[in-house]
Formats: sequence, structure tokens, C-alpha cells
Amino acid sequence: MKLTGAQIMMQVLKEEGVDTIFGFPGGAVIDIYDELVKTDIQHILVRHEQGAVHAADGYARASGKVGVCLVTSGPGATNTVTGIASAYMDSIPIVVISGQVPTHLIGNDAFQEVDIVGITRPCTKHSYLVSKTGDLSRIIKEAFYLARSGRPGPVLIDIPKDLANQRIDYNGTEQVNLKSYNPTYDPNTNQLKKTMELIENAKRPLIFAGGGVILSKASVELTEFARKTQIPVTTSLMGLGAFPANDPLWLGMIGMHGTYRANMCTGACDLLISIGVRFDDRVTGKTDAFAAQAKIVHIDIDPTSIRKNIPVFIPVVGDCKKSLGHLNSLTDNLDLNNINKKRVKWFDQIRQWKKTNPLAYKQKDIIKPQYVVEKLYEMTNGKAIITTEVGQNQMWAAQYYHFDQPGHFITSGGLGCMGFGLPAAIGAQVACPDKLVVDIAGDGSIQMNTQEMATAVQYSLPVKVVILNNGYLGMVRQWQELFYDKRYASTLMEHAPDFVKLAQAYGALGLRATKPDEVESVLAEGLSSPKTVIMDFLVEKEESVYPMVPAGAPITEMLLV
Repeated sequence: MKLTGAQIMMQVLKEEGVDTIFGFPGGAVIDIYDELVKTDIQHILVRHEQGAVHAADGYARASGKVGVCLVTSGPGATNTVTGIASAYMDSIPIVVISGQVPTHLIGNDAFQEVDIVGITRPCTKHSYLVSKTGDLSRIIKEAFYLARSGRPGPVLIDIPKDLANQRIDYNGTEQVNLKSYNPTYDPNTNQLKKTMELIENAKRPLIFAGGGVILSKASVELTEFARKTQIPVTTSLMGLGAFPANDPLWLGMIGMHGTYRANMCTGACDLLISIGVRFDDRVTGKTDAFAAQAKIVHIDIDPTSIRKNIPVFIPVVGDCKKSLGHLNSLTDNLDLNNINKKRVKWFDQIRQWKKTNPLAYKQKDIIKPQYVVEKLYEMTNGKAIITTEVGQNQMWAAQYYHFDQPGHFITSGGLGCMGFGLPAAIGAQVACPDKLVVDIAGDGSIQMNTQEMATAVQYSLPVKVVILNNGYLGMVRQWQELFYDKRYASTLMEHAPDFVKLAQAYGALGLRATKPDEVESVLAEGLSSPKTVIMDFLVEKEESVYPMVPAGAPITEMLLV
């Protein structure tokens, strides 16, 4: 059977279970698009290629599947780089398909030619330039396998225009066979037995979970492990939702803007069981002071992450779900009564730390951003999928919206990419059409990709955007206030758009609250609307995010007010 490269591509994508592609057409992929419309794969036309990658990212996180985007060559391809880098930092499985100039023009500086494989090599798990149509099915299969297996991440496939048109004999796809790529899923059981011995003897143990727990779908196993061993739990920003926030063992998020009790527990623990984390600098603060009294166990599927930033007492290379499952099977032999006797002082200390409340604030005449997020949490019963932009809005969302299940907090953690939240919300809404999806945004970051409002409206996606509008680039302003004598250099956002009118211009619903007593009614109207909605909350202009650990300080040395 003779098929074109584009036809082969569509067939393999369907074999991989692809039901949605986010993209933007152009000359180098026009033949692929011509074939795409003949299939039942849904295509979501974004307004900017960066939006396509973020939407595929949000789709992947919300659905647990591989997100896919399709763009043209040259500027279409280069516009994806920020989104690819964000997915790479957060280990999100996406496949980015870019068009390329015809093979005979590669290297000739042809119109809209760029070496996107070379450009993205540092921020992808792998990048392919297809050189033969006969290789296309194998490469697509490999790309999806690489994206979803081991430590997940983005993979790019660059397809020259002539190969999409070329007809070849096609006999079906072959099985993936990557001899040099063998992720370790099964942990070393001896290392896990040693871990259980440490748990039995520990007086001040702590579990630190990260995004790897969510990616490996190990939240149930983590919760079981914590409850069986009665060990308190903290998570990184990326790990929020891996452990239920309504559980008595929950301490809140760790790190630069983590809770007082989580950071203090980390500084005082004698055993830190770290699962699916990479010890990012925003978590550790001063590295030689991080968990300085503790023996550290590090469980991760990526061996290069272990001992990369923090010394480890027991390294465990393996899948989080399998590792936790095995640990749970070993807990049957624990003498919990004896263990709890050793930890009486530890839990007394934690109760004392919990009585302090640095997250407290006073709602007076001007809307506090924390109040908006708290009201949003109350009015959604904590069930919404929350995406965020990056900055203060992101941290307030992490602190005041309490996540009880995985896949409900979607944010650009490692790269900290402004403009992420709206397109990610679009991707999440496409993946979960029956769920409420809310982007918590700042007035600065929302403007990075506001054009994607048109995408949401075109496809009747009822995404809600909650803007915490303080008229500043808030997080940078906060640093300038604390460390640069309030020299607000280029952080005042003058001449911002009227977000209500902007929503109306796109055919969406626009609402605004200027006083605290308007917050609840605006949220009620916006959340109940079947339309795409922007809710603009004019909040305290110079409100700061606390607690805060200054750069280079130990995480136990927090600014609290």
C-alpha cells in the first residue's frame, strides 16, 4: 500500500491514541494539515505557537496522556522554544511536530529555514530531523515512547515538506527498539529495606514529595505510605495535589514561599524521605544548610537527579509508584506503637509550629489577593483544575487553594514562564470538558498570551481567568521593595488594558471587582457562566507574598511579614 508521509503520520498518531492536536499552520506543514482535516483528530487552532505548546502541556498534565502540537518551519518552530523548555524543566510528556523546508534546501538559508533540532537539543529529551519518509513511522513511535517513559519530557520531530508529500510502500509500523535507552522502573529492594530500617529508628521523619509522584500516578501509594508510617508530608510546588491537603499529616508546601511549619520541619528532621523531586534551588535555599540534621533517602527514576544538588544517604533509582508500592508492603512489619513513642516530641513540636500562622492576613477596605484565592477555593469546594501564570499570583494560588488530588494544579514550575496559564487552561479544558478550569493570573503575566482568549472563545471553552490586578509586575516589585530600597525600576504596569472590555472584544464575559464585598458576587457570576470569562480583581497594589526565604539563605530563615 502506497501512502504519503502525511498519511503515514496520521495513521501512526491515531495508533498512539492522539485525539487532539494544538497548532498553527504554515507552508511547510500545509500538506500535513490537508491530511489532518480528513481524520477525526481534533485540531485546536491557537493564535501563537507558544500557546500551542503550553496548551499541549496543560492537556498532558490534566489527561495523563502525551500532548501534541503541530507548527510550521522557521518562526513557527522558534516560537515553540519557550513552551518546550517549560515542559522539559517540569518533565511533561509532549511531542512537538514542526515542518521544515524541503530536504534539498536544508542548509541553504531557504525561506523560513531554521535548525530547530539544534536549537532545541538542550531542552528536549530527544530531537529528530526526518531524512527519509520510510523512517517516519518509526520516529513517531519512538518519539511518543521517549516522551512518556522513564522521566517524561518533550520530544521534537522536524519533518521536511517534501517527505510529507512523498509516497512510499507502507506495511505498518514496527515496534520500538531503543537498545541504548532502558529506564530503571524496578527499585533495588535492598535499598528500600534499608529505608524501612531508618524509618523504624527515626525520631523526626519527614516525607518530601515532588512532581515525580504525580507523573508516575503514585498519589494513592504516597498517601497510603504516609498514613501507614504516620510520617508528616510536605511537597514541592510541582508536587501539590500528590498528597491530600485535608489530611492531618499535611504540612503545606516547602521552599522559598513554603509554609513556616514545612520549612521548620525540614530543618529539624532526622530523616528526609524524598520521592520524585530534584531539589530545586527554590526548595533548598542554602544547600549546605538544607535538612542538615537528616539522613536523606532519594527515590527517583532519573539517576542523574540523585546527588546532583544535595548529598544523599540512600539513593533509590526507580519508578515512584513501584517504589512506594514496595515500601507499603514492608510496612506490615512495623511496630507503629513503638515508633510513635519515639516521635512524641516531634509531633508536639509540629503542633506548636502549626499554631503559628504566617499565612494570616487582614482583609480591610482594599481587596487582598489572598482573599480572592480563598474565596475561589471555598466556592469551588477545592474541585477546580487551577492553572497559573507566574509570579505572586502563582504563589498565592499554591498557598491558599488547597489541593486534595493530583492533576488539579498546573503551573510552570522550573522555567517560571509568564504567559503559561491561559493556554495551559485551554489544554486542560479540552482534556477535561466537564471540569471547571480556572487560570489564576496577574495583570502582567496574562498579557504575555492574551491572544489565546480568541482560541478559548472559538472552541466554546468555558475557561475562567481570575486576574489579581495590582498594577505591577508584582514579584519583581516585591524584591525591589525588600532588597533595592523600593526602587521600582520598570515594574509599574502603566496603561494596562481594560480587561472587562478586552474580554468583551473577544466575545467573552468580562467582570470586575473593586471592593471586598464585590468579590463573592463576581466569582459567583463568573464561575456559573457557560462562557469564557475574565474576572478582574483590583487588589492591594503593594501586597507581598510571605513567608519568603531571601536568596541564598537557609529555608528556616524566613521573612514572615
